[in-house]
Amino acid sequence: MNINAAIIDQRLVAVCEEIRERARSELNISDQGRLKSLAFLYLSVKVMLDLSDDETFDCLTEGGGDFGVDAIALSEEHDGEFTVTLFQGKYKQNFSGQSNFPEEGIKALINAIRYIFDPNAKLENINERLKTKVEEVRSLIRDGYIPQVRALACNNGLKWNLAGDENIQRAQFDQVLWEHVNHDRLVTIIQATKPVNATLQLSGKAITEDFNFSRILVGRITVTAIAALLELHGERLLERNIRRYLGLQGNRVNEAIRETLTGDEQSNFYFYNNGITLICDNFSYNGLQSSDFQVKVENLQIINGGQTCITIFKTLQNLKEELQQDVYVLIRLYQLPSDKDDLVRRITFATNSQNPVDLRDLRANDARQRRLEMDIKQLGFSYQRKRTNSLTTPKEITPSTLAQAILSVWKKQPHRAKFLQREHFGKLYDFIFYNDLNGTQAILAILIFRMAENRRRRPLDNDPIFVRYGSCFIAMLIGTYLLKSLNCEINGLTHKNFKIAKQLLEQKGKDYFNQAISEIDAGLKKLYGNSSQLSLQQLSATFRRGDLIGHLNE
Repeated sequence: MNINAAIIDQRLVAVCEEIRERARSELNISDQGRLKSLAFLYLSVKVMLDLSDDETFDCLTEGGGDFGVDAIALSEEHDGEFTVTLFQGKYKQNFSGQSNFPEEGIKALINAIRYIFDPNAKLENINERLKTKVEEVRSLIRDGYIPQVRALACNNGLKWNLAGDENIQRAQFDQVLWEHVNHDRLVTIIQATKPVNATLQLSGKAITEDFNFSRILVGRITVTAIAALLELHGERLLERNIRRYLGLQGNRVNEAIRETLTGDEQSNFYFYNNGITLICDNFSYNGLQSSDFQVKVENLQIINGGQTCITIFKTLQNLKEELQQDVYVLIRLYQLPSDKDDLVRRITFATNSQNPVDLRDLRANDARQRRLEMDIKQLGFSYQRKRTNSLTTPKEITPSTLAQAILSVWKKQPHRAKFLQREHFGKLYDFIFYNDLNGTQAILAILIFRMAENRRRRPLDNDPIFVRYGSCFIAMLIGTYLLKSLNCEINGLTHKNFKIAKQLLEQKGKDYFNQAISEIDAGLKKLYGNSSQLSLQQLSATFRRGDLIGHLNE
């Protein structure tokens, strides 16, 4: 057995135990063979998209009526576009590692793409988990947003064969990026924290300076050198950047990079691109040279410009002819002291402000996050302000979930909680994590949010369909009812009444939930008249836009 395949196979033993109960209750999967296949899919989604445990499981749609899509993930809308990632998993229990991803699997994904992204196409015999996601996609499309699609074929073997490539070419999907994910790629990403030692071949003059106990080098490097660096080190060099690579088709920035590299303006690439920012533990070069330095670097990481690097790599990889001339890109290399983790985060924050994907990591050492961690701990819970790969327990709270909970429950912005997550640790950070936010308010928001989310994932048979779309709105109303029962405002929630508030929520939580359902149903009738005639696409759009907020009797 391939060593990487063995590593993944062993890891799946633990994953099976982690997801066993939810697989049984939410997907009706208890057979050990099916559970292991589901565990492989779960691991693939978690690693490739870098999601939390709950977010990962929420993507899974495997089971009867999955339409060839075993998992689906939607990004937020950004600049008129949104990304949809489709997964299909094929895990062989006994294998040599030499089996190709089946052609039929590729055909199933192609067929699913044809129907999912056409709002007028009828989908029959589709399971509810997938249907909910598909109608969200279609609702966004009807509102004018353009989907960019990633189709990930995941197996513990080889990539699809030539017949699979031919099927993809015949489909002519310009907005779809096809990727193969197997045990080798998963292990490479999981082990991405191993240090990268490399040599950078610079061109022309360079500027170096010692500054504030750090060293700085600014110079230029050929794009072919960048491509070679990526080919050698891959995900280890880019950390999480590669997991969210948006592809070439449809992404305007990446398309512009490709067009410049392949067009008549290759020589101007240096001027059109913002450059690449790298950090390292140490760099050295021959200072007696006047130019064209070979720079030896220890523990190299790209903290800004990952999309640029991958686009360069993929463009040159697919280029039929060599570049007409040397094409350069600006690089900034920072050698930082080993005890300056906070400085690294601040630099990464500043240089990535236009693409705030992982800003929650960069806020981890913020004074408010540290204060919350201490206050929450004193109340018997744990706040994981830094990213962790361990399974989250009921007593643990993650920053991303807390941001959604506070924005829904106390800030009464449920639509922004779910559909504007990219700004939770960016523009909305001060609004969400306000100065007076304490551990009591945080924990109660989490408990309320979890109550609504758990019902969304496992609705009762008699629950209205909007429960699957309006969990953040339900959480907002439950928070309002709780404050009324306590006869206090949000600033009145402190450690002094934490136990009383928690007990009240436990005792009356179901009543609050049912009251919220009734109020939302009444609000929908005010907004639309006969709410029972609403399509799923209309419901999705209603909760996404927040149209309902003004029609609720809080």
